[in-house]
Amino acid sequence: MLMLLIESGPVHTCGRILGAVDRYPPFQQRHPMKAWTQNSLPQAQPSTRRSPTRSDGCRITPSAVAAAERAAPASSAQQQGQQDPLLLRAVRGEKVQRPPVWMMRQAGRYMKTYQDLCKKHPSFRERSEVPDLAVEVSLQPWEAFRPDGVILFSDILTPLAGMNIPFDIAGGEGPVIYDPIRTMEAVKQVTTLEPQESTPFVGEALTRLREEVGNQATVLGFVGAPFTLASYIVEGGSSKNYTHIKRLAFAQPEVLHALLTKLADNIAKYVQYQADTGAQVVQIFDSWASELSPQDFDIFSAPYIKQIVDTVRQSHPDLVLILYISGSGGLLERMTIPKPDVISVDQRVDMRDALRRIGDGFAVQGNMDPGVLFGSREAVEQRVIDTVRSAQGTRHIMNLGHGVLVGTPEDNVAHFFEVAKSVHERL
Repeated sequence: MLMLLIESGPVHTCGRILGAVDRYPPFQQRHPMKAWTQNSLPQAQPSTRRSPTRSDGCRITPSAVAAAERAAPASSAQQQGQQDPLLLRAVRGEKVQRPPVWMMRQAGRYMKTYQDLCKKHPSFRERSEVPDLAVEVSLQPWEAFRPDGVILFSDILTPLAGMNIPFDIAGGEGPVIYDPIRTMEAVKQVTTLEPQESTPFVGEALTRLREEVGNQATVLGFVGAPFTLASYIVEGGSSKNYTHIKRLAFAQPEVLHALLTKLADNIAKYVQYQADTGAQVVQIFDSWASELSPQDFDIFSAPYIKQIVDTVRQSHPDLVLILYISGSGGLLERMTIPKPDVISVDQRVDMRDALRRIGDGFAVQGNMDPGVLFGSREAVEQRVIDTVRSAQGTRHIMNLGHGVLVGTPEDNVAHFFEVAKSVHERL
């Protein structure tokens, strides 16, 4: 999946946002609870076991565990729908046994089942825009690993067609914007997004995912942030140096701000649509915001993300919003400005340092290096434990610091989930 972000609104002076709306406090303040701590966990001796074994000595694989979980009857609370999924409870700060776990790009090219499906359906847009296929791909990791979050298989560029911005995702080439937008006249051609008309397949897929997983897992949607989306739209696709959008930012900033404003308005509507059709959490990807200097992030990214957050909070105050920026080490403090509920930390930052810099009032997500999944089972286990321990005492969602990489051994992904879901027995 590609990742992007957008927002617009307040005026900035000397790095401070003026006119920012502060009426909507972080999720924990709206739902005050306690964070999970070591004292809330069952006291168990550290374990070096790999997987449980049956009486005949055969190792029980994560897939077998998932199958057993599917066959097991639901608890009375689950049957009555009285208990929210673990991820939601953890973000609220309720007492939970362990941090919830899911994985960015958990549905995708490293899985054999996905590779087989791609042979029958080679078009990415077909796989992500036909509800039957999008649901099937989204559920592949759910069937295999039983993560605590099931994220929709889609792309951050998906809503662009509904804004009169034609695009495609070409195999081997990545995203292609057929008519890059670099003038005010072109910006005026960007239309208002009506998600229920232009992306009904997204709503259908989210609804079906909620029906499939029930309260056993949290259903996540996602969107691109305005600046990241604008990067693709202005550059015409992926870029190494971001020459065109930076030329626009520093030579014709009024054009870029006009584009970002439209994108923020439309993406806010897209988030609301995802929430209305089944998403319990929406992650905002500002993948390329780290290409901006901190002072330019304050001007071209943060205010537009905040516009989205503020708009969504007015209509969906209980929707959990996660903000992720790849390479965000220089921006962590600034990621708090839009006031998301969760700040997703990438692997280039020590989690303890990140927590100190972010401060109170936010849950955190991350941040294991996805490269560790190419290592030994022991390395994967130790790094999961280290990551959970580094965030202990906070509202933490266990995840990678970036999406799982192509070629990652599927067995190691299974082991990642197995360890994370039994980490309270290993600390």
